[in-house]
Amino acid sequence: MNMLIRFLNKIISKWKGHDYKIDHRVPLYYIMLLVWSRLVMLVNGYLSGVSNKGIFFLSVKATLKARSKFKVGRSVTIARGCYIDALSEKGIWFGNNVSAGINTRIEGTGHLQLLGKGMRVGNNVGLGYDSFYGCAGGIEIGDDTIIGNYVSFHSENHVFDSLQTPIRLQGVSHKGITIGKNCWIGAKATILDGVILEDGCIIAAGAVVKAGVYGANSVYGGVPAKLIRYREEEELYGAG
Repeated sequence: MNMLIRFLNKIISKWKGHDYKIDHRVPLYYIMLLVWSRLVMLVNGYLSGVSNKGIFFLSVKATLKARSKFKVGRSVTIARGCYIDALSEKGIWFGNNVSAGINTRIEGTGHLQLLGKGMRVGNNVGLGYDSFYGCAGGIEIGDDTIIGNYVSFHSENHVFDSLQTPIRLQGVSHKGITIGKNCWIGAKATILDGVILEDGCIIAAGAVVKAGVYGANSVYGGVPAKLIRYREEEELYGAG
């Protein structure tokens, strides 16, 4: 068993690009089931027709639409229940070592009257379970960013200026959403159109982040989200 664990640690570390060690308390049967599942996903990814740079894990219970517009890097995982519709101007692009958690939903276009802009995800990004990404106005997520479970991104707004015309007939506006590198977006946060998170930002769980620029290395929370503190506060201002 120890030899198997060492072998798996070596393989996974190579895939991920950093040292990885499985906890020695994980049962062997659990590891074997996981290995089998990954092999099935690897074969399905190979047969999917999706453009990739190798080692593409795709669950047989995931749904991919407009596959020609979906491109992934190396060591990408699409879990079961994921729904990805890549129909959009720039398509959906995942970098290396990106994982889309169970029931992730990504929609490149809101409706067929106006083609959406799409989504670009950097390297080493984790997209949490049961999250939604509406990419009509465009979404960009930088390297090494962590996104929690039940998070939603909405890069589109309804126009509502007229009182005589139903809102549903007034069209939409797009500014797009940009998330910097090394950010952490907590569970159940809502990210609205026009948001720019600079590198190193943390968004507290349950926050609603409206349009605006959110400074680097800062923590925001609340409804609407406001500055809570700076991540480097002690370093910048001293420990008192």
